Amino acid sequence: MAITDEEVRTATVLGVRLDRDRVHAVAARYVRTRALVEIELDNGAYFSFPPALTQTLENATPDQLAEVQVVGGGTGLYFPKLDADLYVPALFEGVFGSRAWIAAQLGQKGGQARSPRKTTSARENGKLGGRPRKSSPPPAET
Repeated sequence: MAITDEEVRTATVLGVRLDRDRVHAVAARYVRTRALVEIELDNGAYFSFPPALTQTLENATPDQLAEVQVVGGGTGLYFPKLDADLYVPALFEGVFGSRAWIAAQLGQKGGQARSPRKTTSARENGKLGGRPRKSSPPPAET
């Protein structure tokens, strides 16, 4: 199926509008001394984040993070040594991975949380014998 001239014109107009209405990354680097990925924006602002916050970069080494490229007209970051991409607008919105990965991270943090209420509840449960044992499933009929 061929693309029509009208479709090209429409896409071009949309692209120009997107370029005008959003902030672009113009440079990016890994700052070893602070262990942060830093993005320079076309409006003069900077945005930085710890790589461990992202699903794609959480286990990356400083050497793997050292090489980063701005791609997609300033909408993406590419880490060649990891063959990994990040979408810059999503980073601005706090989206650092898939929904499932983010939910798992939040659950892990919640499970590690300590509060007086949680401590009291754990002690009370301990006095009652702790967590109830899982009952074994009934034997299968033959």
